[in-house]
Amino acid sequence: MRYVLFKRFRGMGLCGNVNLPYGTVCESEGEIITKDGDALVLVTSENAHLYFARDDDGCGLERGRLTQAIQASLRAPAKQESAANRQKRQAAWERIWGDPKLQQYKMREHADYWLWNHAFFNADIETLKYILRVIGGGTCTK
Repeated sequence: MRYVLFKRFRGMGLCGNVNLPYGTVCESEGEIITKDGDALVLVTSENAHLYFARDDDGCGLERGRLTQAIQASLRAPAKQESAANRQKRQAAWERIWGDPKLQQYKMREHADYWLWNHAFFNADIETLKYILRVIGGGTCTK
């Protein structure tokens, strides 16, 4: 399967130090993403989810942008948050938890905490756009 870097990956890969720019195309060999035969990361690893996106459909850069936008919109800010913003974020989480279509993208190992599973990072573009609409509180039909 083909993968693309949707943001620069600079850090420790399985093969050692790595510095690959945005847009670099990679392949998977079994459960490992590789570039020119060098093992970079496991397909299901946090680094894979943070930097690489499945690109077998040619939509990897958009997939990466959407998964990052979804996570950023639900993340608590590092600084003091206004009560109104906290309520908006909490309401978005409630819509995520309450949408039966989205349960397949939650890690089952964490019953009381939502963590996006590997399927989320491989979801089709329409599903990711749907999730953004759910977060925004819009009417969502798929």
